[in-house]
Order: sequence, then C-alpha cells, then structure tokens
Amino acid sequence: MISKLHYISQGKTPEVHLANIQKACSSGADWVQLRLKNVDEESLLQVTLKAREITSHFQTRLIINDHYKIAKKVNADGVHLGKTDACPLEAREHLGKWISIGGTANTLEDCENLLKKEVDYIGLGPFRFTQTKKNLSPTLGLQGYQAILDELQTTTPIIAIGGITIADVPELLKTGIYGIAASTEITANFNSIATLNKILNTPATQEQVYKFDKSKNDER
Repeated sequence: MISKLHYISQGKTPEVHLANIQKACSSGADWVQLRLKNVDEESLLQVTLKAREITSHFQTRLIINDHYKIAKKVNADGVHLGKTDACPLEAREHLGKWISIGGTANTLEDCENLLKKEVDYIGLGPFRFTQTKKNLSPTLGLQGYQAILDELQTTTPIIAIGGITIADVPELLKTGIYGIAASTEITANFNSIATLNKILNTPATQEQVYKFDKSKNDER
C-alpha cells in the first residue's frame, strides 16, 4: 500500500537528515524518503543504516532516493528513481516484486513511460517552483495535474510533488491525485504531518519518542 503522505528528508548534513527523519516519524509520518545528495556510497550506506534503524523503531516505511542497491542492502521498503537514475525495470530485477518502486515524472509522456515499466507509484510535478528542483520542467499547477490525470486514467497512485503547502492540498485532491510528497513544508513544522494526514484521510502512526543513544533509553 502506497502512503498518501510522503516526507522527503531535508538537511545540510547527513546528521540533520537523520534528525529530521526521527522528528517526522515521531510526529506520525508512515512513509519517509531519504534524499541525500553529494555523498560517497559508503557514507550513504552508513546514513541509510541509521535511517533504517529509526524508521524500523516507528514501523515507518523507508524509501531510498536513487540508490536501489543500497535500498536492498539495508532492507528498505522501496526506492524512488529520478528521471536520470536507473531504469525501474533494472531496479525491479535487482529488488524483487515486494519492494516499492516509484519514479519521477514531469509530463504525460513521462507518466506513460513509467507505467509501461510497471512502477508502483509516480511522483508527478513540480506543482510550483522549488529551490531543490530548479532544473525540472515548467510547473504544472492545478490545471496541469488535472489534464494529465484526465488523460492517464490510471489506478497507479500519482503523488503530487514540488513546493506543496497545506493550503494547496484540498484543491490538489480535487484533480484526482492520490497523495502528496512534502519536504520544506513538513521540515519547517513537523506538527503539519498531523494536519496533512487528516486532510488526506491517512491514519497517522502513534507518536513515539526515540533516542539515538540507546544507552539513554536504558537509564532508569
């Protein structure tokens, strides 16, 4: 089952990414994508292992951006592939059928290509301009989503991405999108997860407290 709310990690350092993932999980996120760029593979593996530890504690699904081989090594729940990343068919062969595979799309043609490659969900956008997605296609806006979804007529979940705020969600849902992915909006206020879950009619996981230093959990 694909979540209706995807939190995409943010942070200037790997440590901040992990801290934000922990905050998202403790605030009710049930689907987290680790999106860490410009780090070497070994460093990424170590961060991913820590992210897997955190998300496992909360029973939150962990999606790895781009690196499907690392996703398999850490037993992640899925991988999200950008337009210049590996082919979903290649990733599927490596991962098997039980791990979720998503892909990024900016146009109707992108969506059709991903559907042919049998992805489990499509991240379609951007809804509006964002600093982290400077080189994507022109923004879609509500009319863009409506036009693409009307043409696709697919049961594959379409996740709206790109600069989405809480205020945007009700109108976006009217276009027929399945759910949303958010990064900046959630990172700015992790309490927004509860609000977004309510709007999306997504059951939030019970809030929990998790400490990175396990020894502290054992203190009485």
